[in-house]
Amino acid sequence: MGRIAKTCLRSLLKLANSVMGIIGIAMILYSCWMIRVWQRDSSYVDYSSTGPWFIYSFLGMGVALGAIACLGHIAADSANGCCLSFYVVIISLLLLLEIAMTADMLLNSDWEKDLPEDPTGRLHDFEDFVKSNFDIFQWIGLLFTLTQGLSVLLAVALRTLGTNQGSYYNYDTDEDYAPERLPLVNNKVQPPPQTSEGSSVKCCSHMRDATVSVVFAEELMFRRNL
Repeated sequence: MGRIAKTCLRSLLKLANSVMGIIGIAMILYSCWMIRVWQRDSSYVDYSSTGPWFIYSFLGMGVALGAIACLGHIAADSANGCCLSFYVVIISLLLLLEIAMTADMLLNSDWEKDLPEDPTGRLHDFEDFVKSNFDIFQWIGLLFTLTQGLSVLLAVALRTLGTNQGSYYNYDTDEDYAPERLPLVNNKVQPPPQTSEGSSVKCCSHMRDATVSVVFAEELMFRRNL
């Protein structure tokens, strides 16, 4: 039963990371398209002005999501406690960053003034695109946030289940389990028969009498030969 639960948790965690990976790949492709359009439309590059920070930031977020998705797949496949803990920390930090950015946008009406100037103009184009398709992006953002929260819960549950099961959990049956250290030569020493104290004394007395009888017989035969 525990192995079935662990398999289900691993599959769900991989599915959640697949959603994040798809979003990361989409962001990378969109960033590459923006870079291509910006380089095509720009007749020259003004190095004194601010660089295309929005495009590179968008590309960096896509690469980060792809890396986190790969880490999540590795953690789900290996079910290693350290890997799962590191994955939970990364996802938690990402959630805190997203919550801080969302709170700043909601509480600060002039949040756009805090951003540097975008020479490419893609920030305003992206903003207009989001506003024109606000319902779709709202569902995408909600799905992305729920996926991250679900990933944290699944990773914690998988780590807890693996810790409770211990080293026996990685084997199908008890016969598949082997101890960590085995002796080179398996010599099984038979235990001595369990006897009472009186029986042991009587046995020793009989052995002593038999030995004396043999010695006496040998001495008598030696005298007769003389």
